[in-house]
Amino acid sequence: MLQQTTVAAVTPYFQRWMKKFPTCPDLARAEESEVLALWQGLGYYSRARNLHAAAKAVSGRNFPRVYDELRALPGVGEYTANAILAFAYDIPAPALDANIIRVIARLFDIHAPMDTADGRSQAREKLQRLLPSKNGREFVSALMELGALICRAGKPDCPLCPVKRFCAAAQPEKLPVKTPKPAVQAHTEHAAWISDGKTVLLQQSQGRRWTNLWRLPPLKAPPLTKPMTVLTYGIVRERVSLGVYETRADDLSTSDEPRRSVALLTLENVAVPSPHRRAIARILRQSHS
Repeated sequence: MLQQTTVAAVTPYFQRWMKKFPTCPDLARAEESEVLALWQGLGYYSRARNLHAAAKAVSGRNFPRVYDELRALPGVGEYTANAILAFAYDIPAPALDANIIRVIARLFDIHAPMDTADGRSQAREKLQRLLPSKNGREFVSALMELGALICRAGKPDCPLCPVKRFCAAAQPEKLPVKTPKPAVQAHTEHAAWISDGKTVLLQQSQGRRWTNLWRLPPLKAPPLTKPMTVLTYGIVRERVSLGVYETRADDLSTSDEPRRSVALLTLENVAVPSPHRRAIARILRQSHS
C-alpha cells in the first residue's frame, strides 16, 4: 500500500484491510470484486490484484522465507522480498527503499543515477558490505529512520548525523542522482452520464488501466453540450482532464466491455476508479443542490 502512497493516506485503508482480511487465507478466499472495492481510492490497482494472487499462491503452505521463493510471488520485487526477510524473519537483507538508497548514495558518494541498473547495483553492493551478521530488522529500521529524520531529501541535517565521520559525500544535498523525468503529457478523456436518478450506467474496463473496475462509459468524442463536470487527475506521466457529459445509451460507441446500471445507494460497494468516483460524487452534489 505504501508504494507511491503516503503513510497518512494509507493508514485508514490498511486498518480496514486488516479488519476484513486479517490472514492470507482470508484474502485468498475473497472475490476480486471485494478486494478491489476495499482498495478503491488508493490507485495502482495492480497492487491489490498482486496481493490477492500472492495470498492464493501461499494458501495452504508456509509463507516463504527464502529470497528466490519470495520473488516468485506475484508483485514481489527485489525490495519487497528483502524487506520481508528483514522485518518478518529478522534476516540481514539489502532492502533498498528510498530512504536507504539516499543514505547509501551519500555515505559512499555514489554518482551513478539510482534509478538505473548500474546505480542500484552499486548501492546494493555497498549496503551488502554493511550488513550485520544478525538483527536484520533493527539494522534496516535504523537506516530507514536515518534517511527519514536526518539524512533527508534535499538538505540533510549533517551536524546531527551519527555516521557523519564515515560519510564520503562532499555535497550530500546533490545526492542521490536521478535521471531526468520525461515531461508530463496533457490528455483529455470524455465520459457519459446516463442516469435515471436512482441508478447510473457503468462500464467495466478490460484494458491495462483500471482492469475490471467499473467506470463511467467512455465517449470517443464529446457532445456539443456543456459537460456536467470536468476534473483533472494524474496517472503515471499524464495529466488527464476528464469531462462527463449527460447523454443517452444510444450515443455510446460499440464496445465489448460489460455495462450495467448500478444503484446509486450501493455504489460504495462497487470498485470504481477514484477519478470517476469523484466525478460521480460531484454530479450528485450538483443535482442535490
